[in-house]
Amino acid sequence: MNYLTSTGEAFQFWVLGTVAVIGALSTVLMRRAVHSALSLAGTMIILAVFYLANGAYFLGIVQIVVYTGAIMMLFLFVVMLVGVTAADSLTETIKGQRWLAVLCGLGFGILLIAGIANASLKSFTGLGQANAHGNVQGLAALIFTKYVFAFEITGALLITAAVGAMVLTHRERTEQARTQRQMSEDRVRSKQVPPLPAPGVYARHNAVDVAGLLPDGTPAELTVMQTLRQRGQIRDVSSQALADLRALEQRSEERLGRTSGHGHDAGIAGESDRPGSTRSDRSDRLDREEEEAK
Repeated sequence: MNYLTSTGEAFQFWVLGTVAVIGALSTVLMRRAVHSALSLAGTMIILAVFYLANGAYFLGIVQIVVYTGAIMMLFLFVVMLVGVTAADSLTETIKGQRWLAVLCGLGFGILLIAGIANASLKSFTGLGQANAHGNVQGLAALIFTKYVFAFEITGALLITAAVGAMVLTHRERTEQARTQRQMSEDRVRSKQVPPLPAPGVYARHNAVDVAGLLPDGTPAELTVMQTLRQRGQIRDVSSQALADLRALEQRSEERLGRTSGHGHDAGIAGESDRPGSTRSDRSDRLDREEEEAK
């Protein structure tokens, strides 16, 4: 018996399938975690459309409500709250996990190809018989009768993954507390032997992204928290400080110049008011001062 696919079904499959594959590749290749989460959410929505188009209405609604609406949005909000960016350094904590990931991917691919190769292409049961008493009842009957072993294995794997995530993220420290002598020896061995510069002594700003100034005027980046230093978000105000210093020096020179000029005029006026000083004496003094200035 031959089954033909209609033009609408073929068009829907190729268009949505292409978009789903692009979203899956974007999930893996995107540099930012937020963009990867959005791409994965789009792929899940397209999978829900496939379920709805094939008559699996319960699976389609669960795919949208549970996976896309709850889990993915929770993951997206956590990523946005924590602020994971490409500038953050990601250190590989488990040695050899790349090879393990490659082996797991190859094993999953072999299982997928074997399942597709064993699929029956001669007869199709369709969803009419499976959904005879309703979509939810038919799905429950298949899960807890024919596929109960696979269902239990999947549940065990999910529980193991949840417990493993909790263990890896909430590890207790087993090493002993460091003594004062050990911390003193580590400080002497490190590059920064004296205490770190205090940000409130020579600082001109109280912002957390502005480095404190050393006595010579250079900024001390160690006064800024490590997270901002790694992200390159330190605001440099040294140029503005130097500009303010030059402006202050210029104003001081102008003020000193005006003060000396007023003092010189006052001295001349005082000498002119002396008793016994004649006009010729005053003119002679002015001539001598002009010659000295030349």
